[in-house]
Amino acid sequence: RISSNNGFSLIELMIAMTIMLILLGIVSVLLSRSLSVRQRESQRTDALTSAQAALNVISREIANSGFGIQSGTNSRQASNGIISADSNTSRIHFRANINNFGPMSGVGTVLATDNAGEDITYFYDDATDSIVRFDPNDSPQTSVVVNKISSITFRYFDYVGTNSTGVEVSTPTENTGRVSIRVLVQLEPVHGQPNPLDVQFTSEVTLRNSNYMLNHY
Repeated sequence: RISSNNGFSLIELMIAMTIMLILLGIVSVLLSRSLSVRQRESQRTDALTSAQAALNVISREIANSGFGIQSGTNSRQASNGIISADSNTSRIHFRANINNFGPMSGVGTVLATDNAGEDITYFYDDATDSIVRFDPNDSPQTSVVVNKISSITFRYFDYVGTNSTGVEVSTPTENTGRVSIRVLVQLEPVHGQPNPLDVQFTSEVTLRNSNYMLNHY
């Protein structure tokens, strides 16, 4: 007695393969998106960590600018330490007498700032996409604070009188009492994600040795 077992027809096999390919395509797309999101978030985390660490260093040094520098015989008449002629929206140059060393010279600016960490310039280097720290009294004189940065912007606010609310100026003056620092990081393009994507960090620094701040003590 002969029994016949019918298999799948060619059409059924093609339909099954088509469905399988569609499912594999959907899975691969979902997996690709998941990996893209993971890559983007990893970049964001790295940018956050690096830029925040750089902002902390820059903010701390700027806040101490003017320390130990006197503009007169009265110790409360201090300079904010910012070198106006060498500071703008893309760079800042400031001085502080961290070691509190150097004699007074009449009624002019009086204390020495020729030790490491006392005469600092921060600026953005287009060639390396980095924030650079320059100290003529240190070795090496130039060091990279953080790289893969799109831009850094300094904004200055002048305060006059005891109840001043602050006026933004394009270049710092002797009345500048606050500096706003903005760092922009443009993340690398990631397939399947919105590009370009920028991450922005801002730090507000009060110059504790400015005339305005000293008048509040």
